[in-house]
Amino acid sequence: MNAATVQTARRGGRRAAEVAPAASRERSIRVLVRRSVDGADREFAVRAHDPVTVLDLLREIQRSHDPSLAFRYSCRVAMCGTCGVRVDGRSTLACRSVVAPGTERVEVAPLAGLPVVRDLIVDTRPFWDQWARVRPWFVPGDGVQERIPPGSPEAELVESALGCISCGACYSTCEVAQHRRDYLGPAALNRALALIADPRDGAAAERLRTIGGPGGVDRCHYVGGCTSACPVGLDPARSIVELRRLRLAGRP
Repeated sequence: MNAATVQTARRGGRRAAEVAPAASRERSIRVLVRRSVDGADREFAVRAHDPVTVLDLLREIQRSHDPSLAFRYSCRVAMCGTCGVRVDGRSTLACRSVVAPGTERVEVAPLAGLPVVRDLIVDTRPFWDQWARVRPWFVPGDGVQERIPPGSPEAELVESALGCISCGACYSTCEVAQHRRDYLGPAALNRALALIADPRDGAAAERLRTIGGPGGVDRCHYVGGCTSACPVGLDPARSIVELRRLRLAGRP
């Protein structure tokens, strides 16, 4: 016997539909999509059941309204970072953007600051070019300890910067990154902190020169939009502050 049936039995035989949760109710949501193709439909009335995400709406549009709509997605659980878009002006992941009950209209646009390939698909090469500048892989040092003591300041700094899924939401939100192509951007700087703060890494000095050079930490205006946009809860703004401290100290 399911929960709805149990609830019905306890309320004098009322129909299950009357006590079913709101999640089972269908509603219509007006979806406005920023299209890159001239003449393509831009507004759709999509039937959906709660809970519904923006990715669900886009898939339904492609399935039932316009198969030519172009967008990226893969894992659907906020791990791959491929479904980045702007929802009502905010950079986020389509699979993580739950449309609140009562919302009648949603506007979806491609990520800002990146060239549009088609509809909601953007060319992420500017993002990856900056990511590559910080040598985002671990470089083993010579004669160093094999592990960082848990709870140490170094471990805390490293752990605070781990978990980035490279979705580009922070990069898209950062107006400095949008207008200055030499700026490393919050994602690359956050990754740099995870490596520079690790005493086992052998390329910290090189990375400190990179983040202290043109397009480095001094370009940041400390608005904090990157942190508010991160869909996995990282704090790139704090990472940039820590990097500036480490650069001034000359070493981790």
